[in-house]
Amino acid sequence: MNIKASQTSSKKLPGGINNQTMKEFDQSAQAELFSNLKQVRFSGQLVLKEPKGDSWTVYVHLGYVLYATGGIHPVKRWYRNLRIFLPEHTGEISQWESEISGTAVGEYNRCWQYELLCSWVKQGKITREQATKIVWANLLEVWFDLTQKPDVTYELIQAQSSSEGIVLLDGNRLVAEVARKKAAWDKARLSDYSPNQAPIIRDIEQLQERTSPTVFQMLSQMINGQKTLRDMALEMKRELPTVINFLLPYVQSGLVELGDIPDQPAPLLAASATSNDVHKPLIACVDDSPLISQSLEKFLSKAGYRFVGINDPLRAFSVLLALKPDLIFLDLMMPNTNGYEVCEKLRRIPLFRNTPIVILTGNDGVIDRVRTKMVGATDFLSKAKVDGGAVLDVLEKHLRHCTLSQLHMSQSSGNSNGQRIA
Repeated sequence: MNIKASQTSSKKLPGGINNQTMKEFDQSAQAELFSNLKQVRFSGQLVLKEPKGDSWTVYVHLGYVLYATGGIHPVKRWYRNLRIFLPEHTGEISQWESEISGTAVGEYNRCWQYELLCSWVKQGKITREQATKIVWANLLEVWFDLTQKPDVTYELIQAQSSSEGIVLLDGNRLVAEVARKKAAWDKARLSDYSPNQAPIIRDIEQLQERTSPTVFQMLSQMINGQKTLRDMALEMKRELPTVINFLLPYVQSGLVELGDIPDQPAPLLAASATSNDVHKPLIACVDDSPLISQSLEKFLSKAGYRFVGINDPLRAFSVLLALKPDLIFLDLMMPNTNGYEVCEKLRRIPLFRNTPIVILTGNDGVIDRVRTKMVGATDFLSKAKVDGGAVLDVLEKHLRHCTLSQLHMSQSSGNSNGQRIA
């Protein structure tokens, strides 16, 4: 590995950590790195990257660790740890996220997740102990994922930092705890698997034929192609290795495969909008499929719109009330509810009485279209037609009264691209 100190740094790191290969970056070398950072009282970011493009950022103050983020699922990781340590506040999180103070994010070169935690502690919404547990669990996941990569490079970027926050953690303690977890992982012969992978049933009929009714029911309920192994362990209230070992026989037989899935969209924070961004129409999508949200975000960001994707229908009302979008795309079929019910409830709220609501569905039948109108939906769009042209046609049709003036204001200010914090 190579380590590059920022050109603005006035201190040189002690020797012994330059030009190291991954093979040399074992537990001892990792501990030495954090010891060196403490010795020179380094503040800033430790940025780690691997050849396939994944990157992680560890935020450091005077050699102590504040927080870490990055990898393939920083947002899923964030919400998973909130569910673990703040179960009593699940219904309030989206509202809290929308209330972050305007200057908090980026003030000390820290990420939005950490600034949210700091803000919540300061406001008394959560305790410092709860926030510390979230920080620590997040650090363990990040560093564990790093130790699974065969080739990682890193550099140090010196930046303004502050001790104002939650807790200062010893990097050597982090290294030791992850080394213990990694040893147990390897001992269980799981080194070829990533906890960020998601199980997918390859052939539902074959699975039913080759398993007992009890096992088939369990697997078909557990596996939906959108939950990672870490998500499943949380849902089942079991240790991660236990869940993987349960699934391995079905993976090895070819009935189930482990694959990569995208991260869920990051929340659209109030503090993320610049003075130019606030003039752009905000489009929301309530759909349990992250792929639909990502496709819409791609189209809409390029066209100059702001976007927020809501994959959990149970969070939809609080997020929509907080953000007040200009148009809502609403999936017809979702777990525990459906688009008809959600649309009907939204229309009962004065704020959304005139908001365009477009139903998204895999079906394109006359009955669905009629029922869509009966519950107050503005329009109907088949998922088979969700492409850039069709989506923009819908927006032009239903936002014509406000879109042109808003986009003109945004473009005249020299910034036509949407902004998201991730």
